[in-house]
Order: sequence, then C-alpha cells, then structure tokens
Amino acid sequence: MAKSTLLKSSIAKKVAMALSGIFLILFLALHFFVNLVSVFSADSYNVMSHFMGYNPLIQFVMQPILVAGVVFHFVMGFVLEIKNRSARPIAYVKYDGAANASWASRNMIYSGLVVLAFLVLHFYDFWFAEMMYKYVNVNAIEETRYFPEMVHKFESPVRTGFYCVAFILLSIHLWHGFTSSLQSIGFDSKIGKSLHKICHAFAIIVPFGFIFIALFHHFNN
Repeated sequence: MAKSTLLKSSIAKKVAMALSGIFLILFLALHFFVNLVSVFSADSYNVMSHFMGYNPLIQFVMQPILVAGVVFHFVMGFVLEIKNRSARPIAYVKYDGAANASWASRNMIYSGLVVLAFLVLHFYDFWFAEMMYKYVNVNAIEETRYFPEMVHKFESPVRTGFYCVAFILLSIHLWHGFTSSLQSIGFDSKIGKSLHKICHAFAIIVPFGFIFIALFHHFNN
C-alpha cells in the first residue's frame, strides 16, 4: 500500500510538472509572436505591447498565474531531481548515460538552471521595469515607448550574447522537455512520431527565432 501511494504521488508530481511546462510553452509561443512583430513593424509591436501591458485580465489574472507557473515548474523540477538522485543512493560502478538517454534528458537540471537565470534577468529587464514605470513612478501612459525600450535592451553586446546563450540552452531544454511533458500526460502514445517532430521543430524554431530577434535589434541599433 505504501509503495502504491508513493508511486501515485510520484506520477502526480510528474503530471503537474508536465502541465506547468506546457502552460509555459504556450506563453513562450505567444511571447515569441509578439516579439517577432517588432522585426516587421514598430507601430504594431507598440500596439500589442500596450494592450498586454494595460489589459486588466492579462495584468491581474494571467500575469500572476504566469509567475506562479514559473516558480512552480522550477521548484517541482528541483524536487523531482532530488527525488531521482535519492532513489539511487549508491552510484553505478560504470554508468553509460548516453546509451540510455540523450544528453538533453540527462542534463535538464543544468539547462533549466541557465534558463532560470535568464528568466530572472528577463523579469528584471522588462517586468520589473514595467512595474516601476506604471505603479511606483506612476508615469503617464505612453503608447509608443515599448519598441525603443526593447531595442535599448539589446544595445549591449554582453547582454545580447547572454540572451543568445540562454536561448540555446532553452532549445536543449525544450528538445527533451516538450516531448517528455506530453508523454507524462498520455499524448505521446496516441500521436507518436509526428508529435515528436512537431515538438522538436518548436524547440528549434522558437528559441533560435528569439536569437534572431535579439541579433536583429542589436545590429540595427
């Protein structure tokens, strides 16, 4: 009975981890779309950013849910990593990880730590600055400020370089994490290889799309 309860608890944690990951992936896709617009039209980017920055549903419902989702996903990731390590208290005499799992799956905790560091910087750059602008300094509403503010963030080659490295690690994290999340909630067995291809395409297109956006604004300043 104890083993059964422990197994159910472990499965529940993995499902919760998977659902939070999928939620963050959906947000990432939306964020990518909005940022990609900045490459083609500063005015459209300003309109979309202003809508998201002042819409009450987004600001007071979706935004707190997003922050909670980020915290939950990474805390649960560390919990599961510790649990997995404690389940094998005695190290293998010889462990050939590459024979059983990909590099991405064996190093999710490390790529996740870099992604977490990036998110902290990203929140500081954009979310924290936005909160200061609107609620602390209480500046007047300026609907055309978003594009210049974003471009300014990519003036520094060091900051731009860190963003690029972080998105490469995000790509690696998504390469395994996206398919793993869908497996945890039972979709993988129903759709199979086609779903894997879609997940892997997303893991390449979106992070490297962000890299393109960062480099585009850096070199066009």
